[in-house]
Amino acid sequence: MIIGLVTAVAASACYGTGSVLQAVGSRKSARREAATASASGTTQHGGPSLSSTAKAAVTWEFMVGTVLDFVGFALGALAARMLPLFLSQTVISANLIVTALLSVKMLGLRLNRREWLSIGVVCSALVLLATAAGHEGSGEAARSTHWWLLIVSTVLMGGGWIAVHFLGSRAAILAGLLSGLGFGAIGVGVRILDGIDPFDLPTLLTDPALYAILIAGGVGMYLHTVALQIGSVNGATAALVVGETVLPGIIGVMWLGDASREGFAWVAVLGFLLAVAGAVAVAWFGEPDAHGGAPETRDEERRPEPTTVS
Repeated sequence: MIIGLVTAVAASACYGTGSVLQAVGSRKSARREAATASASGTTQHGGPSLSSTAKAAVTWEFMVGTVLDFVGFALGALAARMLPLFLSQTVISANLIVTALLSVKMLGLRLNRREWLSIGVVCSALVLLATAAGHEGSGEAARSTHWWLLIVSTVLMGGGWIAVHFLGSRAAILAGLLSGLGFGAIGVGVRILDGIDPFDLPTLLTDPALYAILIAGGVGMYLHTVALQIGSVNGATAALVVGETVLPGIIGVMWLGDASREGFAWVAVLGFLLAVAGAVAVAWFGEPDAHGGAPETRDEERRPEPTTVS
């Protein structure tokens, strides 16, 4: 249990740091697109184009953030096999705390009283969850479950790709929710994946859950990047937390055998609800993210027009 918690916390730290670095890279790319007035930076519906997203992905900040995401993914996958999903996914979603704190320094944001209170709620909720968590499930599931995970992941990620293209800048919250569901599908897929213990490569390669993980991870990362590019991502981040924690936690308890300690079920439920609510509040109450130079634009709008003397 202790090793699993340490692993989940390390994954959370990697994800949180990576998100801030990716946000810095995305905003730098957005400023460059705006400076050149490039028409290729957006689709006809106002969303970021594939070329714009690719340019964001080749900034050094974004690349380092992506490396941290991969490290976080590996640690999170390990934690998902060592802890109940309602605990591992919630601890990992606490990367919002790391993101909020680093944003003060790297993105120039300020934490208000409600954000500090929300962070305190998340920390308290994690203590409750750690206290209440019992054994993790065996991860054994019918083969049909593996296929359903692949089908649902493909439909959700494909739908997200299409929605981002056609909804444009209105897709921030939807992109956040679907990327969260994608990351949640990774946690479920890792838990039920065959061929890991003991390691059996042919079994691993023929497991549909493996391809669900790859699809959910790849497209989920793309949707997360798009959300970072579209104006304020507070609402999108809140949706990501809900998608990443709620559904996997429910699946873990109802179908994969996750359980709380005897007599601590109410503590686990309370901690889970507080953690999700606190994480959403951290994102929602955050200072709006303005990328590409919006702060300067607002300053210019407040500056009085020069007067001329005739």
